[in-house]
Amino acid sequence: MDIRELTEHMHNFVRAKGWYDGNSPRPQTLRNLAISLNLEAAEVLEYFQWDDQAENLNGLADELADVALYLLQIASIAEIDIEQAMLAKLERNYKRDW
Repeated sequence: MDIRELTEHMHNFVRAKGWYDGNSPRPQTLRNLAISLNLEAAEVLEYFQWDDQAENLNGLADELADVALYLLQIASIAEIDIEQAMLAKLERNYKRDW
C-alpha cells in the first residue's frame, strides 16, 4: 500500500464517522487537525516520560499511527503532495550544514 492508498483509507474512515459533514461535532478544519496532530504527538512522548525505552510497543505503534494519519489528512486537505514535500525536504536537508 502506498501513501495515496493510505490517505484514501483515512478519508473513508473519517467519512464513515461523519466527521466531514457540515454539522459534525468534530469539524475537520486544518486548524483542528493541526491541534489534533500536536496532541497525538504529545501522546507519543508519554511512552518515554520516565524511561529511555518504550515498554509498550503496541501502544507506541498506535500513537505513531495516529500521528501519521493526521499528517496524511492535513496534507490531503491542504492539497500538499506529502510524498513530494518529504522528498524535496530531504534534498534540501542534504545541502544544509548542521
